[in-house]
Amino acid sequence: MEGKIVLVTGSTGGIGKETARQLAALGASVILVGRDKCRADAAVADLRHTSGNDDVTAITADMSRLRDVRRLAQEAGGRAGGVDVLINNAGATRSHREVTEDGIETAFAVNVVAPFCLTHWLMPALTASGQARVINITGGIPRGRIDLDNLQGEKSYVGLSFYNQTKLAQMAMSYRFAQELAATPVTLNVAYPGHAYTSMNKNLTVGTYPPLARPIVPLLRLAMPVVYGHRALLRATRSSVYLASSPEERKTNGVYFNSKAKPTPWPDAVLDDTTRNTIWELCEMQRDRPTTA
Repeated sequence: MEGKIVLVTGSTGGIGKETARQLAALGASVILVGRDKCRADAAVADLRHTSGNDDVTAITADMSRLRDVRRLAQEAGGRAGGVDVLINNAGATRSHREVTEDGIETAFAVNVVAPFCLTHWLMPALTASGQARVINITGGIPRGRIDLDNLQGEKSYVGLSFYNQTKLAQMAMSYRFAQELAATPVTLNVAYPGHAYTSMNKNLTVGTYPPLARPIVPLLRLAMPVVYGHRALLRATRSSVYLASSPEERKTNGVYFNSKAKPTPWPDAVLDDTTRNTIWELCEMQRDRPTTA
C-alpha cells in the first residue's frame, strides 16, 4: 500500500478506525473522516503511534449532511495524487425516525445517500489515480426485503429493523453503481464485516430493538463486549482490508464479499431491477439538487 491514498469514512472509532489502522500499517496514506474534531485528532495521534506511519490525517464531516459530504469530496479530491481507495464505512441507526436538514431520513442518508454522493463527487480523484477501488461496508443482518413503500420509514419505523433495510438498500445501490463503473478504471465492491462491539451498538437504546428483543437487551449488553470484543473487531476488518490491498482483487468489480473475505451471492432483495432503479433514482435526485449553505 506504499504510495496509496486511502479515505475511510466513519473512522474515528470502531471497525472504520481499525481498518484505517491496518492500512496505515501497510504503508498507505490514510485520511480519516469523523464528525467530531477532538475524536478525529485523537484517532490521528493513536494511528500514527500504533501503525508507525505518520502519514495519517483527518477531515471533519457529518455524513448525514450533504453539504459536508460535498465539502469532504472537494477537500479530499483536491489533494495531490487522487484517491486510490475509498472505503464508505460510516453508518447510522436511530431509535425513532429523524429527518436531516436535507429532508432525508437520517439512517438512509448516512447508509445509502452519503456513499452514493461521495463516490460520485470523488470520481475525478478516483479516476485520476489510475486504478481506484471503492468498498462499501454493509452491516446488520444481510437478508430480508426492501419495502419500497417504506423506504425512508414513512409508514413504520423500528430502529434496527430499518437499519437492516438501509444496508440492503445500500447493497442494491452498490450493485447498480458497479454496473455503471464497468467501463472505467474504478471498481466497486461490497464487504460484510460481521458483528463487533462498537460505539454505535454500545449506545443503542432499548427502543431501537424490535419489540420481542427488548426484554433481553440488558443481557445483550452484558454479552456483547465478551462475544464481540477486540478479536471480533479485528475479524470485522478482514474483508475491507483485503479488498483495499489485495493485488488479486485489483480489477474485481460488482462482487459481494462475506466476513471471511470470500465472494458470496447477493441477497435476493438486491437482485430486483425495480428495487435497484428506485433507490438509484432517489439517490440521483439528492445528488443533483443544491445543498444548503
